[in-house]
Amino acid sequence: MGLWDLIKTEGQKPKTKDVALLMLLRFTAIWEAFRVATGSLRTNKLRTALTLMGIVVGVTAVIAVVTIINGLDQTVAQTFSSQGSTVFTISKNPQIIKSREEFVKFNRRKDVTHEDAEAITRLCTSCWRVGMAANALETVKYADQKAENVRIRGIDPITMFDIDGVTIDVGRIWTESEGASGREICVIGPDMLKNLFNDAPADRAVGQEIRIDGRPYLVLGVLEPLGSVLGFSRDNVIYIPYSTYQKAYGSRRSLITFIQVHTAEELEGAQDQVRTIMRNRRRATGDPEDEGFALETQDVFLNLYGSATSNIKIVTVLVATVSLIVGGIVVMNIMLVSVTERTKEIGIRKAIGARRKDILTQFLIEAVTVTAVGGALGVVTGFGLAYVISALIGFPLLVSLTSAVLGVAMASLAGILSGLWPAWRAAKLDPIEALRAE
Repeated sequence: MGLWDLIKTEGQKPKTKDVALLMLLRFTAIWEAFRVATGSLRTNKLRTALTLMGIVVGVTAVIAVVTIINGLDQTVAQTFSSQGSTVFTISKNPQIIKSREEFVKFNRRKDVTHEDAEAITRLCTSCWRVGMAANALETVKYADQKAENVRIRGIDPITMFDIDGVTIDVGRIWTESEGASGREICVIGPDMLKNLFNDAPADRAVGQEIRIDGRPYLVLGVLEPLGSVLGFSRDNVIYIPYSTYQKAYGSRRSLITFIQVHTAEELEGAQDQVRTIMRNRRRATGDPEDEGFALETQDVFLNLYGSATSNIKIVTVLVATVSLIVGGIVVMNIMLVSVTERTKEIGIRKAIGARRKDILTQFLIEAVTVTAVGGALGVVTGFGLAYVISALIGFPLLVSLTSAVLGVAMASLAGILSGLWPAWRAAKLDPIEALRAE
Protein backbone atom coordinates (compact mmCIF):
# COMPACT_ATOMS: atom_id res chain seq x y z
CA MET A 1 0.00 0.00 0.00
CA GLY A 2 1.40 3.39 -1.00
CA LEU A 3 1.32 6.76 0.73
CA TRP A 4 -1.62 7.85 -1.39
CA ASP A 5 -3.71 4.87 -0.24
CA LEU A 6 -2.94 5.68 3.40
CA ILE A 7 -3.91 9.34 3.06
CA LYS A 8 -7.16 9.10 1.13
CA THR A 9 -10.36 7.73 2.64
CA GLU A 10 -12.83 5.60 0.79
CA GLY A 11 -15.21 7.58 -1.39
CA GLN A 12 -13.64 10.93 -0.54
CA LYS A 13 -11.09 13.15 -2.24
CA PRO A 14 -7.91 13.74 -0.26
CA LYS A 15 -7.68 17.07 1.54
CA THR A 16 -5.29 19.80 0.35
CA LYS A 17 -3.10 19.42 3.43
CA ASP A 18 -2.91 15.68 2.82
CA VAL A 19 -1.77 16.22 -0.75
CA ALA A 20 0.84 18.69 0.47
CA LEU A 21 2.03 16.14 3.03
CA LEU A 22 2.26 13.49 0.34
CA MET A 23 4.34 15.75 -1.92
CA LEU A 24 6.60 16.65 0.99
CA LEU A 25 7.15 13.00 1.83
CA ARG A 26 7.96 12.19 -1.80
CA PHE A 27 10.39 15.09 -2.05
CA THR A 28 12.03 14.00 1.20
CA ALA A 29 12.41 10.47 -0.14
CA ILE A 30 13.99 11.70 -3.38
CA TRP A 31 16.30 14.06 -1.49
CA GLU A 32 17.39 11.24 0.80
CA ALA A 33 18.06 9.05 -2.25
CA PHE A 34 20.12 11.85 -3.79
CA ARG A 35 22.06 12.34 -0.53
CA VAL A 36 22.85 8.63 -0.31
CA ALA A 37 23.87 8.65 -4.00
CA THR A 38 26.31 11.55 -3.58
CA GLY A 39 27.70 9.93 -0.45
CA SER A 40 28.35 6.71 -2.35
CA LEU A 41 30.07 8.64 -5.16
CA ARG A 42 32.28 10.51 -2.69
CA THR A 43 33.26 7.25 -1.04
CA ASN A 44 34.61 5.87 -4.34
CA LYS A 45 36.38 8.95 -5.74
CA LEU A 46 38.67 7.13 -8.22
CA ARG A 47 35.82 5.04 -9.56
CA THR A 48 33.66 8.15 -9.92
CA ALA A 49 36.44 10.05 -11.73
CA LEU A 50 36.95 7.20 -14.20
CA THR A 51 33.19 7.06 -14.75
CA LEU A 52 33.08 10.78 -15.49
CA MET A 53 35.80 10.78 -18.16
CA GLY A 54 33.77 9.45 -21.09
CA ILE A 55 30.85 11.75 -20.30
CA VAL A 56 33.09 14.82 -19.92
CA VAL A 57 34.89 14.17 -23.22
CA GLY A 58 31.65 13.77 -25.15
CA VAL A 59 29.96 16.87 -23.74
CA THR A 60 33.16 18.95 -24.05
CA ALA A 61 33.39 18.08 -27.75
CA VAL A 62 29.79 19.12 -28.40
CA ILE A 63 29.93 22.35 -26.39
CA ALA A 64 33.32 23.49 -27.77
CA VAL A 65 32.45 22.83 -31.42
CA VAL A 66 28.95 24.32 -31.22
CA THR A 67 30.29 27.43 -29.46
CA ILE A 68 33.16 27.85 -31.95
CA ILE A 69 30.90 27.38 -34.97
CA ASN A 70 28.36 29.86 -33.57
CA GLY A 71 31.12 32.46 -33.34
CA LEU A 72 32.32 31.61 -36.84
CA ASP A 73 28.75 31.81 -38.15
CA GLN A 74 28.42 35.36 -36.88
CA THR A 75 31.82 36.40 -38.24
CA VAL A 76 31.29 34.85 -41.67
CA ALA A 77 27.74 36.17 -41.97
CA GLN A 78 28.89 39.71 -41.11
CA THR A 79 31.82 39.44 -43.53
CA PHE A 80 29.89 38.24 -46.54
CA SER A 81 26.89 40.44 -45.83
CA SER A 82 29.00 43.61 -45.97
CA GLN A 83 27.76 44.06 -49.52
CA GLY A 84 24.29 43.04 -48.38
CA SER A 85 21.78 40.99 -50.33
CA THR A 86 21.61 43.54 -53.14
CA VAL A 87 24.89 42.81 -54.93
CA PHE A 88 25.87 40.12 -57.43
CA THR A 89 28.87 39.67 -59.71
CA ILE A 90 29.71 38.69 -63.28
CA SER A 91 33.11 37.08 -63.77
CA LYS A 92 34.97 34.80 -66.14
CA ASN A 93 35.51 32.07 -63.55
CA PRO A 94 33.30 31.18 -60.59
CA GLN A 95 34.75 32.09 -57.23
CA ILE A 96 34.82 28.43 -56.19
CA ILE A 97 36.31 25.86 -58.59
CA LYS A 98 35.91 22.24 -57.50
CA SER A 99 38.14 20.32 -59.93
CA ARG A 100 40.95 20.62 -62.46
CA GLU A 101 38.49 19.88 -65.27
CA GLU A 102 36.37 22.86 -64.24
CA PHE A 103 39.48 25.06 -64.07
CA VAL A 104 40.47 24.13 -67.64
CA LYS A 105 36.90 24.56 -68.89
CA PHE A 106 36.38 27.98 -67.31
CA ASN A 107 39.74 29.32 -68.50
CA ARG A 108 38.63 28.77 -72.09
CA ARG A 109 35.95 31.42 -71.65
CA LYS A 110 36.26 34.94 -72.96
CA ASP A 111 37.44 37.56 -70.49
CA VAL A 112 34.89 39.84 -68.86
CA THR A 113 35.82 43.25 -70.22
CA HIS A 114 35.19 46.93 -69.66
CA GLU A 115 32.81 46.79 -72.63
CA ASP A 116 30.71 44.12 -70.87
CA ALA A 117 30.35 46.38 -67.84
CA GLU A 118 29.39 49.31 -70.06
CA ALA A 119 26.78 47.17 -71.86
CA ILE A 120 25.23 46.16 -68.53
CA THR A 121 25.20 49.81 -67.39
CA ARG A 122 23.51 50.85 -70.63
CA LEU A 123 20.96 48.03 -71.03
CA CYS A 124 20.04 46.85 -67.52
CA THR A 125 17.08 48.95 -66.36
CA SER A 126 16.85 47.22 -62.95
CA CYS A 127 20.50 47.83 -62.06
CA TRP A 128 21.23 50.68 -59.68
CA ARG A 129 25.03 50.68 -59.66
CA VAL A 130 27.47 48.89 -61.94
CA GLY A 131 31.17 48.79 -61.19
CA MET A 132 34.19 46.71 -62.05
CA ALA A 133 37.34 45.60 -60.29
CA ALA A 134 40.60 43.86 -61.15
CA ASN A 135 42.98 42.42 -58.58
CA ALA A 136 46.69 41.72 -58.29
CA LEU A 137 49.07 40.68 -55.49
CA GLU A 138 52.15 42.86 -55.12
CA THR A 139 54.96 43.89 -52.79
CA VAL A 140 54.55 47.41 -51.45
CA LYS A 141 57.39 49.53 -50.03
CA TYR A 142 57.75 52.75 -48.06
CA ALA A 143 61.24 53.94 -47.07
CA ASP A 144 62.91 50.81 -45.63
CA GLN A 145 59.60 49.06 -44.80
CA LYS A 146 58.05 46.37 -46.99
CA ALA A 147 54.68 44.57 -47.14
CA GLU A 148 54.27 41.46 -49.27
CA ASN A 149 51.21 39.87 -50.89
CA VAL A 150 49.15 43.05 -50.69
CA ARG A 151 45.93 42.93 -52.70
CA ILE A 152 45.94 45.73 -55.28
CA ARG A 153 42.38 46.47 -56.35
CA GLY A 154 41.79 48.58 -59.45
CA ILE A 155 38.22 49.90 -59.49
CA ASP A 156 35.94 52.03 -61.65
CA PRO A 157 33.88 54.08 -60.98
CA ILE A 158 34.45 55.42 -57.46
CA THR A 159 31.02 54.11 -56.43
CA MET A 160 32.81 50.74 -56.14
CA PHE A 161 33.82 51.91 -52.66
CA ASP A 162 30.12 51.88 -51.76
CA ILE A 163 29.49 48.55 -53.48
CA ASP A 164 32.45 47.00 -51.66
CA GLY A 165 31.09 48.32 -48.37
CA VAL A 166 34.26 50.19 -47.40
CA THR A 167 34.49 53.73 -46.02
CA ILE A 168 37.22 56.30 -45.61
CA ASP A 169 38.60 56.85 -42.11
CA VAL A 170 41.10 59.62 -42.83
CA GLY A 171 41.74 61.57 -46.04
CA ARG A 172 39.63 61.22 -49.17
CA ILE A 173 38.98 59.13 -52.24
CA TRP A 174 39.97 60.33 -55.69
CA THR A 175 37.66 62.36 -57.89
CA GLU A 176 36.19 61.17 -61.18
CA SER A 177 38.64 63.33 -63.15
CA GLU A 178 41.61 62.06 -61.11
CA GLY A 179 40.53 58.47 -61.69
CA ALA A 180 40.04 58.96 -65.44
CA SER A 181 43.44 60.63 -65.85
CA GLY A 182 45.35 57.53 -64.74
CA ARG A 183 47.27 59.28 -61.97
CA GLU A 184 49.33 57.16 -59.54
CA ILE A 185 47.10 57.69 -56.52
CA CYS A 186 45.71 55.23 -53.99
CA VAL A 187 43.66 54.61 -50.86
CA ILE A 188 45.25 52.15 -48.43
CA GLY A 189 43.86 49.64 -45.96
CA PRO A 190 44.67 49.85 -42.22
CA ASP A 191 47.21 46.99 -42.45
CA MET A 192 49.50 49.33 -44.39
CA LEU A 193 49.75 51.60 -41.34
CA LYS A 194 51.14 48.67 -39.37
CA ASN A 195 53.31 47.14 -42.08
CA LEU A 196 54.69 50.29 -43.72
CA PHE A 197 54.28 53.18 -41.27
CA ASN A 198 55.12 51.47 -37.94
CA ASP A 199 51.57 51.93 -36.58
CA ALA A 200 51.68 55.68 -37.14
CA PRO A 201 48.37 57.60 -37.00
CA ALA A 202 46.36 57.43 -40.21
CA ASP A 203 46.73 61.13 -40.94
CA ARG A 204 50.53 60.69 -41.00
CA ALA A 205 50.21 58.31 -43.97
CA VAL A 206 48.03 60.66 -46.04
CA GLY A 207 50.20 62.57 -48.52
CA GLN A 208 53.07 60.09 -48.34
CA GLU A 209 54.42 58.27 -51.39
CA ILE A 210 54.56 54.48 -51.42
CA ARG A 211 55.88 52.18 -54.17
CA ILE A 212 53.78 49.38 -55.62
CA ASP A 213 55.81 47.03 -57.80
CA GLY A 214 58.40 49.80 -58.07
CA ARG A 215 55.91 52.50 -59.15
CA PRO A 216 55.31 55.56 -56.90
CA TYR A 217 51.75 56.15 -55.66
CA LEU A 218 50.46 59.08 -53.60
CA VAL A 219 48.33 58.08 -50.58
CA LEU A 220 45.06 60.04 -50.60
CA GLY A 221 43.24 58.28 -47.76
CA VAL A 222 43.08 55.40 -45.28
CA LEU A 223 40.12 53.02 -45.00
CA GLU A 224 38.29 52.12 -41.82
CA PRO A 225 39.25 48.62 -40.56
CA LEU A 226 37.15 45.62 -41.54
CA GLY A 227 39.04 43.03 -39.48
CA SER A 228 39.87 39.42 -40.27
CA VAL A 229 37.85 36.34 -41.11
CA LEU A 230 39.13 32.80 -40.64
CA GLY A 231 42.62 34.21 -40.08
CA PHE A 232 42.71 36.27 -43.31
CA SER A 233 42.94 40.05 -43.01
CA ARG A 234 40.47 42.08 -45.04
CA ASP A 235 42.51 45.23 -44.46
CA ASN A 236 45.61 44.16 -46.40
CA VAL A 237 44.44 46.01 -49.51
CA ILE A 238 45.20 49.08 -51.61
CA TYR A 239 42.63 50.67 -53.96
CA ILE A 240 43.78 52.41 -57.16
CA PRO A 241 41.81 53.80 -60.14
CA TYR A 242 41.20 51.24 -62.88
CA SER A 243 42.83 53.48 -65.50
CA THR A 244 45.97 53.47 -63.34
CA TYR A 245 45.70 49.70 -63.01
CA GLN A 246 45.60 49.41 -66.80
CA LYS A 247 48.80 51.43 -67.12
CA ALA A 248 50.58 49.18 -64.64
CA TYR A 249 49.20 45.75 -65.61
CA GLY A 250 47.67 46.16 -69.06
CA SER A 251 44.06 45.65 -70.09
CA ARG A 252 44.19 41.94 -70.97
CA ARG A 253 43.13 40.69 -67.55
CA SER A 254 39.58 39.58 -66.97
CA LEU A 255 37.51 41.86 -64.74
CA ILE A 256 34.86 41.21 -62.15
CA THR A 257 31.72 43.28 -62.73
CA PHE A 258 29.65 44.19 -59.67
CA ILE A 259 25.96 44.98 -59.97
CA GLN A 260 23.89 46.46 -57.16
CA VAL A 261 20.12 46.98 -56.96
CA HIS A 262 18.13 49.15 -54.57
CA THR A 263 16.33 46.34 -52.71
CA ALA A 264 16.68 42.59 -52.35
CA GLU A 265 13.31 42.14 -54.09
CA GLU A 266 14.79 43.61 -57.28
CA LEU A 267 17.77 41.24 -57.29
CA GLU A 268 16.20 38.40 -59.25
CA GLY A 269 14.87 40.68 -61.98
CA ALA A 270 18.24 42.38 -62.38
CA GLN A 271 19.98 39.00 -62.55
CA ASP A 272 17.66 37.91 -65.35
CA GLN A 273 18.36 41.09 -67.32
CA VAL A 274 22.13 40.84 -66.84
CA ARG A 275 22.11 37.14 -67.73
CA THR A 276 20.28 37.92 -70.98
CA ILE A 277 22.72 40.73 -71.81
CA MET A 278 25.77 38.55 -71.18
CA ARG A 279 24.33 35.57 -73.08
CA ASN A 280 23.83 37.77 -76.11
CA ARG A 281 27.44 38.91 -75.85
CA ARG A 282 28.64 35.30 -75.45
CA ARG A 283 26.72 33.64 -78.28
CA ALA A 284 29.88 32.36 -79.99
CA THR A 285 31.23 30.35 -77.04
CA GLY A 286 30.70 27.08 -78.94
CA ASP A 287 29.50 25.24 -75.81
CA PRO A 288 25.67 25.16 -75.48
CA GLU A 289 25.95 24.01 -71.85
CA ASP A 290 28.21 26.89 -70.82
CA GLU A 291 26.90 30.45 -70.63
CA GLY A 292 30.47 31.73 -70.86
CA PHE A 293 30.40 33.63 -67.55
CA ALA A 294 29.67 33.14 -63.84
CA LEU A 295 26.82 35.03 -62.18
CA GLU A 296 27.11 34.77 -58.39
CA THR A 297 26.03 36.33 -55.11
CA GLN A 298 27.73 36.06 -51.72
CA ASP A 299 25.49 33.04 -51.07
CA VAL A 300 28.04 30.88 -52.88
CA PHE A 301 30.46 31.39 -49.99
CA LEU A 302 27.79 31.08 -47.33
CA ASN A 303 26.52 27.83 -48.85
CA LEU A 304 30.05 26.41 -49.02
CA TYR A 305 30.72 27.47 -45.45
CA GLY A 306 27.38 26.08 -44.27
CA SER A 307 28.10 22.76 -45.96
CA ALA A 308 31.54 22.57 -44.33
CA THR A 309 30.32 23.45 -40.84
CA SER A 310 27.35 21.08 -41.08
CA ASN A 311 29.77 18.25 -41.81
CA ILE A 312 31.90 19.30 -38.84
CA LYS A 313 28.82 19.29 -36.63
CA ILE A 314 27.84 15.83 -37.83
CA VAL A 315 31.31 14.45 -37.13
CA THR A 316 31.30 16.11 -33.70
CA VAL A 317 27.91 14.64 -32.85
CA LEU A 318 29.18 11.20 -33.88
CA VAL A 319 32.30 11.61 -31.73
CA ALA A 320 30.20 12.82 -28.82
CA THR A 321 27.75 9.96 -29.28
CA VAL A 322 30.56 7.41 -29.21
CA SER A 323 32.02 9.08 -26.11
CA LEU A 324 28.64 9.07 -24.39
CA ILE A 325 28.06 5.42 -25.33
CA VAL A 326 31.48 4.50 -23.92
CA GLY A 327 30.75 6.60 -20.84
CA GLY A 328 27.35 4.97 -20.50
CA ILE A 329 28.89 1.50 -20.67
CA VAL A 330 31.39 2.50 -17.99
CA VAL A 331 28.54 3.86 -15.84
CA MET A 332 26.60 0.63 -16.30
CA ASN A 333 29.56 -1.51 -15.29
CA ILE A 334 30.34 0.66 -12.28
CA MET A 335 26.71 0.55 -11.17
CA LEU A 336 26.63 -3.25 -11.55
CA VAL A 337 29.72 -3.45 -9.35
CA SER A 338 28.03 -1.11 -6.88
CA VAL A 339 24.93 -3.33 -6.78
CA THR A 340 27.10 -6.37 -6.09
CA GLU A 341 29.01 -4.58 -3.32
CA ARG A 342 25.82 -3.27 -1.70
CA THR A 343 23.71 -6.42 -1.95
CA LYS A 344 23.47 -6.75 1.83
CA GLU A 345 22.50 -3.08 2.17
CA ILE A 346 19.74 -3.63 -0.38
CA GLY A 347 18.51 -6.67 1.59
CA ILE A 348 18.38 -4.64 4.82
CA ARG A 349 16.48 -1.81 3.17
CA LYS A 350 13.97 -4.24 1.70
CA ALA A 351 13.58 -6.02 5.04
CA ILE A 352 12.56 -2.77 6.75
CA GLY A 353 9.99 -1.86 4.11
CA ALA A 354 11.73 -0.45 1.03
CA ARG A 355 9.83 -1.28 -2.15
CA ARG A 356 11.24 -2.20 -5.55
CA LYS A 357 10.42 1.32 -6.74
CA ASP A 358 12.49 2.81 -3.91
CA ILE A 359 15.55 0.68 -4.76
CA LEU A 360 15.12 1.37 -8.50
CA THR A 361 14.90 5.13 -7.84
CA GLN A 362 17.96 5.02 -5.59
CA PHE A 363 20.27 3.51 -8.20
CA LEU A 364 18.83 5.53 -11.06
CA ILE A 365 19.49 8.72 -9.11
CA GLU A 366 23.09 7.60 -8.56
CA ALA A 367 23.59 6.98 -12.28
CA VAL A 368 21.97 10.27 -13.29
CA THR A 369 23.92 12.19 -10.65
CA VAL A 370 27.30 11.01 -11.87
CA THR A 371 26.46 11.65 -15.52
CA ALA A 372 24.88 15.06 -14.79
CA VAL A 373 28.04 16.07 -12.92
CA GLY A 374 30.05 14.86 -15.92
CA GLY A 375 27.80 16.90 -18.20
CA ALA A 376 28.26 20.04 -16.11
CA LEU A 377 32.04 19.57 -16.09
CA GLY A 378 31.91 19.00 -19.86
CA VAL A 379 29.99 22.27 -20.33
CA VAL A 380 32.61 24.19 -18.32
CA THR A 381 35.59 22.61 -20.10
CA GLY A 382 33.86 22.97 -23.46
CA PHE A 383 33.32 26.70 -23.01
CA GLY A 384 36.88 27.04 -21.70
CA LEU A 385 38.31 25.28 -24.75
CA ALA A 386 36.15 27.39 -27.07
CA TYR A 387 37.37 30.56 -25.31
CA VAL A 388 41.02 29.62 -25.84
CA ILE A 389 40.48 28.77 -29.52
CA SER A 390 38.44 31.91 -30.20
CA ALA A 391 41.15 34.04 -28.57
CA LEU A 392 43.83 32.44 -30.74
CA ILE A 393 41.89 32.74 -34.01
CA GLY A 394 40.25 36.08 -33.24
CA PHE A 395 36.50 35.70 -33.57
CA PRO A 396 33.70 36.42 -31.08
CA LEU A 397 32.75 33.85 -28.44
CA LEU A 398 29.01 33.20 -28.44
CA VAL A 399 28.01 31.31 -25.30
CA SER A 400 24.75 29.48 -25.88
CA LEU A 401 22.60 28.55 -22.88
CA THR A 402 20.77 26.12 -25.12
CA SER A 403 23.94 24.14 -25.87
CA ALA A 404 24.80 24.05 -22.13
CA VAL A 405 21.36 22.71 -21.23
CA LEU A 406 21.56 20.25 -24.13
CA GLY A 407 24.97 19.01 -22.96
CA VAL A 408 23.77 18.29 -19.41
CA ALA A 409 20.52 16.78 -20.73
CA MET A 410 22.43 14.43 -23.07
CA ALA A 411 24.66 13.32 -20.18
CA SER A 412 21.65 12.80 -17.89
CA LEU A 413 19.88 10.77 -20.57
CA ALA A 414 22.97 8.61 -20.90
CA GLY A 415 22.84 8.12 -17.12
CA ILE A 416 19.20 7.04 -17.22
CA LEU A 417 19.73 4.58 -20.06
CA SER A 418 22.91 3.12 -18.61
CA GLY A 419 21.52 2.95 -15.08
CA LEU A 420 18.26 1.17 -15.89
CA TRP A 421 19.68 -2.36 -16.02
CA PRO A 422 21.75 -2.14 -12.79
CA ALA A 423 18.83 -0.42 -11.00
CA TRP A 424 16.41 -3.10 -12.18
CA ARG A 425 18.78 -5.85 -11.00
CA ALA A 426 19.07 -4.20 -7.61
CA ALA A 427 15.29 -3.75 -7.34
CA LYS A 428 14.49 -7.41 -8.10
CA LEU A 429 16.91 -8.86 -5.51
CA ASP A 430 15.25 -11.19 -3.04
CA PRO A 431 15.66 -9.68 0.45
CA ILE A 432 16.40 -13.04 2.10
CA GLU A 433 19.10 -13.89 -0.43
CA ALA A 434 20.47 -10.36 -0.25
CA LEU A 435 20.80 -10.53 3.55
CA ARG A 436 22.85 -13.71 3.22
CA ALA A 437 25.37 -11.99 0.93
CA GLU A 438 28.83 -11.27 2.29
